[in-house]
Amino acid sequence: MGKLALYGGTPVIRQDELPEDLFHWPIVNDAMRKAQTDVLDAGNMSGTDISRKFEEQFAEWHGVKYALAHCNGTSSLLAAMYGVGLGPGDEVICPSITYWASCTAALGLGATVVFCDICEKDLQIDPASFEARITPRTKAVIVVHYMAHPADMDAIMAIARKHGIKVIEDVSHAQGGHYKGKMLGTIGDVAGMSLMSGKSFAIGEGGMLLTNDFEIYRRAIRFGHYDRISKVFSPEEFKDTNVVPFGGHKFRMHQVSAAIGLEQLKKYESEIAEIDAAMKYLWNGMKDIKGFRMIYPEDEGSDKSGWYASRFGYDPEAFEGVDNVTFSKALDKEAPGFGTFCNFPLHLSSVFYNTDIFGHGSPTASYFLPPGVDPGKLTGELPVAMTINQRLLGEPPFKKFYPELLDRYIEGAHKVAENYKELLVEEKVESQIGNIALTKRKS
Repeated sequence: MGKLALYGGTPVIRQDELPEDLFHWPIVNDAMRKAQTDVLDAGNMSGTDISRKFEEQFAEWHGVKYALAHCNGTSSLLAAMYGVGLGPGDEVICPSITYWASCTAALGLGATVVFCDICEKDLQIDPASFEARITPRTKAVIVVHYMAHPADMDAIMAIARKHGIKVIEDVSHAQGGHYKGKMLGTIGDVAGMSLMSGKSFAIGEGGMLLTNDFEIYRRAIRFGHYDRISKVFSPEEFKDTNVVPFGGHKFRMHQVSAAIGLEQLKKYESEIAEIDAAMKYLWNGMKDIKGFRMIYPEDEGSDKSGWYASRFGYDPEAFEGVDNVTFSKALDKEAPGFGTFCNFPLHLSSVFYNTDIFGHGSPTASYFLPPGVDPGKLTGELPVAMTINQRLLGEPPFKKFYPELLDRYIEGAHKVAENYKELLVEEKVESQIGNIALTKRKS
């Protein structure tokens, strides 16, 4: 197929050949434009009537009793934590490989975050690692349906029920996804998710909480939705506090976002169906590349809704040790859009161990724990989280299904795989140049 484009060869497809809509997201239509201008023209940005309608339809889509719109996904997850009663001295377990918003807000409630490992096969929370970190102080587990792939909810729910632990689903990467036919966000006790513009279900900025538990819903309202308190609490219940939110927060969703969300509900499933068709077409053409491993749920009725930030397995040994960064650069030069890495392992951040966030005079993470309890030891070693970023590549984030174009991406992947020895030669040369430069500096 010729010399690799990374080293001066002709790429299979150039950046300037790509259609503008291939990766563009979100897809905005005239109905979305009109919806936002209607809100603006009416001066109704800070109301709740449109947001409540969005909540009703979002809840109906998921088949749950309650949905509560938030200003962002982080606040919806914080409200979910408060909703299940997470507080001072409690521990919440979370996979280390996720975005910080999945769990960091727990520190503000006085809780300690204990990290567990993930499974390399699917990048999801490892049930055995989760169970191994349960203590008498564990109040909840945060299950992240990471990079659009559903977690093993049967195993997680069984462990949680066995130990009396609440399950919070973070569906920020997988809105509309399914696990064995059940919609993600409807299996645990409560769910929170981001709906910001980069996510699969994009409304600009916003979040949503879902639950079938009325008490969790009420607590979430009392925490950050002052204008809704009188709707779910009797006058007797709030006579001493009035409608002052217990968290002191105002989590109301901006109604432009809610209006856009109502329009997204009308077209979302057709859009993610096109993404699904494109990604599966790509994998049908790449499945025979030794060293590549598609990460996709095996269970019937499970899917990767939207394929948000999707990654696939990469085996360096299949390419004589070529690291994934170098391989990714070669892929991206042949056909733009390939990537690498996932999130930084959160358990390596000092925020969760020895940072005094609120000026207590001691680390926030251990402030409410019994004397001598070390948050670092509660987490311990996480071998997969420490190495997973060396064994992943990312598919191009296709938003449109263009088969002829996808054929060229498939050709580009095969070209790099078949000519990987070029990468070995260049790596060796670069290493030698680096050693020579280092020797000169020392002399």
